[in-house]
Amino acid sequence: MVKILVTDGMDKDGIQVLKNMGYEVVEQFFEPEELKERVKNFNVMVVRSATKVRKEIIDSAVETGNLKLIIRAGVGLDNIDVSYAESKGIKVRNTPNASSLAVAELTLGHMFSLARFIGISNVTMRKGEWNKKKYEGIELCGKILGIIGFGRIGQELAKKAYALGMKIFYYDVLGPNREFPEYTYVSFNELLIKSDFISLHIPECQEKSPLIGKAEFSKIKKGAYLINCARGSVLDEEALLEALNSGKLAGAGLDVFIEEPTTNLELINHPRVSVTPHLGASTMEAQKRIGREIVSIIKENIQVNC
Repeated sequence: MVKILVTDGMDKDGIQVLKNMGYEVVEQFFEPEELKERVKNFNVMVVRSATKVRKEIIDSAVETGNLKLIIRAGVGLDNIDVSYAESKGIKVRNTPNASSLAVAELTLGHMFSLARFIGISNVTMRKGEWNKKKYEGIELCGKILGIIGFGRIGQELAKKAYALGMKIFYYDVLGPNREFPEYTYVSFNELLIKSDFISLHIPECQEKSPLIGKAEFSKIKKGAYLINCARGSVLDEEALLEALNSGKLAGAGLDVFIEEPTTNLELINHPRVSVTPHLGASTMEAQKRIGREIVSIIKENIQVNC
């Protein structure tokens, strides 16, 4: 019987579907040292962001030859050594279609929180403060939203922001997308210079330096807002703090961090920062879609009696 290890949780309906199909499913998180031994007994491993599937884990799995498939329940694959796994004959898949709506909505949530001081108002009111005159915000309608990375999530965000009356600029390494004539494709530098809100939706940076650092902040329009619901590595947190403290940025919305859980207390406690603990795909609906997509991937790649 095919054995599936689910290390970081999965939608219960999806688990039940797999069991009904005849797969043996074990739901348990293991620390790296124990995982190195346990993984030898499984044919499929399903992970989210907490489990890191690095070379030593893959080498251990190769000893028995049982592991045939690793599935990332989500979009980013930065916690899996994909090339190395595939060089050892282990397929690696993700679920790119399932969480776009959830991440786009969370991005908008951070934009609203910053524009109308929702986050900091929650904090100060619970301290007994009534800062009605202090928190004069702005409206999203009529502002320019610059989207860096125009894949599924970027497109979903554009659709929602456009419906709110925002003007959409976007930049993508693949160039303009002719399916969306209502949005404006611009260069990376033009997007930085002209956008009122900038939202990042690109994969983890493999280069030594992040995409948005000190040089990029120098180009950004004074008083702009920056949102990162992509990966922590795409943004220089030290340069971000400098831009916030100097007043160059009016605010930042962050769901991801260089280190997770983050220890950057100065950043997460900044009064002009809206923060969430990597909640991009954490909706009931997205998790159900991810569960269904996982089931589909396993059906396509692994026979029950292989």
